[in-house]
Amino acid sequence: MILDTNALSGWWDDNPALVTLLSATSGIYVPVPALAEFRFGVLQSRKRDEMEKWMTLALATATILSVEAATTFHYAALRLHLQSAGTPIPMNDLSTAAIARQHQMPVVSRDTHFDLVPEIERISW
Repeated sequence: MILDTNALSGWWDDNPALVTLLSATSGIYVPVPALAEFRFGVLQSRKRDEMEKWMTLALATATILSVEAATTFHYAALRLHLQSAGTPIPMNDLSTAAIARQHQMPVVSRDTHFDLVPEIERISW
């Protein structure tokens, strides 16, 4: 499962439903755009030191997925589709969706705009 930024936040918050979901998966994947957004939030947090320590431990159990040349084909197709439909989504989420589509994995997120993305399954908690 690919974690969106709000899933990373839920994991940090030790949300019971999300933790149960993550413990049942065969792999946790974090796309670079979501990780960048989460780190931005960490930098602004009063709990920055604690969160950075948690991130080090949590990310050691996850696989980081980068944007690659192959991702750009998915990104371009999804962006055109969503733009044509009049339903654009935030750019970082678009990149996350492109990575999810490329790797054929669901996105764990509470953001319902992922439901607008073809060939992407959104899992909430």
